[in-house]
Amino acid sequence: MKKERKLYSFSQMRNFNINEGEGFVKIQIRYNTCLITGAAGFIGSNLVLELLRTVSPLHIIGIDNLNDYYDVSIKEYRLNQIKSMADSHPESTWTFIKGSISDRELIQSIFEKYKPSIVVNLAAQAGVRYSITNPDAYIESNLIGFYNILEACRHSYDNGEAGVEHLVYASSSSVYGSNKKIPYSTEDKVDNPVSLYAATKKSNELMAHAYSKLYNIPSTGLRFFTVYGPAGRPDMAYFGFTNKLREGKTIEIFNYGNCKRDFTYVDDIVEGVIKVMQKAPEKRRGEDGLPVPPYAVYNIGNNQPENLLDFVTILQEELIRAGVLPEDYDFEAHKKLVPMQPGDVPITYADTSALERDFGFKPSTDLRDGLRKFAEWYKEFYG
Repeated sequence: MKKERKLYSFSQMRNFNINEGEGFVKIQIRYNTCLITGAAGFIGSNLVLELLRTVSPLHIIGIDNLNDYYDVSIKEYRLNQIKSMADSHPESTWTFIKGSISDRELIQSIFEKYKPSIVVNLAAQAGVRYSITNPDAYIESNLIGFYNILEACRHSYDNGEAGVEHLVYASSSSVYGSNKKIPYSTEDKVDNPVSLYAATKKSNELMAHAYSKLYNIPSTGLRFFTVYGPAGRPDMAYFGFTNKLREGKTIEIFNYGNCKRDFTYVDDIVEGVIKVMQKAPEKRRGEDGLPVPPYAVYNIGNNQPENLLDFVTILQEELIRAGVLPEDYDFEAHKKLVPMQPGDVPITYADTSALERDFGFKPSTDLRDGLRKFAEWYKEFYG
């Protein structure tokens, strides 16, 4: 079953209720060249699909190293979806490059050859718990890789070139660490990460700010909150739970079920990213005559945290409805409440008021609707 998507013409995209507002510059995606890193990833692939579907013509360059952090066949499935979509939109171009953003020479060559005007950096080593056992992967991709992207953006203006109009990059709700104040606001201090993954994401924001200040690179960071949906990441709870339940194994629910997550459906994330791509922080000077960094950070979350036990109950019901599990499945026999894990936090809750104010947008997909689409996709993909 194909994933349902909202369809927009480009004229509609231009009237996405984006408030021009002071301090922003409108960026046209159509006819432009976009570089999307992590293009075979969960968010990246959905972004490419939606751009091809709704903004045409345009040129998209995708890069991904297709690592085996999780099942590569899912990444190949996503790339096949993109190829089919690109084939049905011959007025646009799609170029995929297998490689890592930590390869500086490769990144430089991509910028020199294709001269992207919009860069969306979604390539990163994901996962909080994995960062505890495999820290090297996070330094290589999340720090060195992002540094390479920033340097390439910096040099895109060399020799009077127009260069990059907007750099959009993925941050994470994990930067809020053990903050007690909720909902999490981008005005809050985020100086106490509880995992290396969170530390690398906070570092990305700091690095982007420095490059925006030094080299006038318009950049926007997006703190994503627990993204889920069809063809997602198998290391995420909803996907891992489904795999284990299907195999008759026991699922572990952390903090004895006293966790809340601001689950955000992938289509909402993609719609938000596209809105942000079209509106860059303005290059300007302050009252002191010095450049003001063209820099912004936003939360993208559902603004409605769900209790993990309630989430599991809805997931179970939708898995039965989709035929992934039998109707008489004994959930209680396959459920175990366990303590909090290192690097985890008890609640994530996004204050999305800034996103609403500047872009007229707020994620709105109901958790049951989102999990239903995931369950239907899972049944089709795994049988």
